[in-house]
Amino acid sequence: MPRSLVVKVTCGADDAERLNQGFTVAAAAAVAGAEVSLWLTGDAAWFGTPGRAEAFELELATPLDQLMAAVLTSGTVTVCSQCAARRDIGAADLREGVTIAGAAVFAEQVLGDGVQALVY
Repeated sequence: MPRSLVVKVTCGADDAERLNQGFTVAAAAAVAGAEVSLWLTGDAAWFGTPGRAEAFELELATPLDQLMAAVLTSGTVTVCSQCAARRDIGAADLREGVTIAGAAVFAEQVLGDGVQALVY
């Protein structure tokens, strides 16, 4: 059984390469068959809303909306509840398939057996 991977992206478009790297690793792991949980925190929370991933551009990078779609085919995408609240993002504001959850859920995921966690 493949290991589970939790990827936490903490930056927004102002740190485009780090943002894209987190999404890329999460998508690559999902395509490889890992159970992936992608967490969007800080300014990355905006990418849980419709249109933000589609508008993001980084030269020579796979479009962010395609990377998110790859994760969502078999994994989850979650926006941090405090980060969402600070940005006035509610559940109704999220793109399809994205949810909001808090630190307790994140901690439960990363403390699971056989889980690898990465933070970008």
